[in-house]
Amino acid sequence: MLGDDTTTENRLRLLQAEFTQYQRRGPEPTGRTATRAEAPAPIDLGILDYMAAAAAEVEQHTRAADWSRPAGPVPEDISRVYEWAREHTAHLDPERQQAREALIYRQGLEHAIAMGDTAVVSKHPCPECGCWGLIWREEAGKAACVNHYCVDSQGLSHAWTLKRLAREHVAAKSAVTSRAT
Repeated sequence: MLGDDTTTENRLRLLQAEFTQYQRRGPEPTGRTATRAEAPAPIDLGILDYMAAAAAEVEQHTRAADWSRPAGPVPEDISRVYEWAREHTAHLDPERQQAREALIYRQGLEHAIAMGDTAVVSKHPCPECGCWGLIWREEAGKAACVNHYCVDSQGLSHAWTLKRLAREHVAAKSAVTSRAT
């Protein structure tokens, strides 16, 4: 569904444009339903709340990163919040910038999963064994390794949060960049 070059900003724009339409739930139009007192919202309020929470998390992280410099107002276009965060934290040390990028990358994974693209987790190696067999477990909210040798002390498959996958991905990308220069 989403290519490797899809950015977090593009995923948020797609989520905003395509996934905020109201989704009809319930019986088919031929079935009987109770008479409504009010019409349903024309957009999916759950997705709007999700997007607002994601933008608020980025804003809070950006403002907390450096108290000495006020970050200014957040852009009205919600998909520009990541660009805004990068602009206002570009002067920080590499570790803080890496933490910002991990937050942005994690949210990109969350956006893809919210749109139904759970295959994004399979593009990451397992932090424990290094194999490329992660699958998304919706009920746990984690990516699980399918390697039957990669188990914990209780014999359960290792499972990883999106936060951990994002940190690992950004750290690996940073290590490659630092070696290349």
